[in-house]
Amino acid sequence: MSPQRRRVYTKSNENRKAMMEKKKGAGNLSREFFEFVMPAVDIVERQGELVVSVDLPGFAKDSILLSVEGNMLSIRASRNEASEQGAVTTYQLHRPLRIDKTIPLPYTFTNDDAKLEGKAAYENGVVTLRLKLPTKSTIQIS
Repeated sequence: MSPQRRRVYTKSNENRKAMMEKKKGAGNLSREFFEFVMPAVDIVERQGELVVSVDLPGFAKDSILLSVEGNMLSIRASRNEASEQGAVTTYQLHRPLRIDKTIPLPYTFTNDDAKLEGKAAYENGVVTLRLKLPTKSTIQIS
């Protein structure tokens, strides 16, 4: 191989290595981005219930914590990073390790646990929370 060709080849390898390092750095930022943005949440009102669907694929049911205070829903979940045996080359790490998100609800629920009626189910990576809508009280004008 000629010296000039060797220089081009070496430069090309150096560029490729630099690109891989940049991608690794972007991969870490991407994980942080997804931890900030996720999870996807749908909120609908259906038959006297507020139905909240939260995408949490890959999180164990026992690691998910939902709480309602006033009109705020807190969603917390965490998982450990999968550990690989042997030599591993990582190209992307986008799946979040933890979720800590608070979202506003269209209704205010009382903080008294006895009055908050609801149930939650976890199936196929989706948590579905069903909350009975608070009763409305009217005030007569005299």
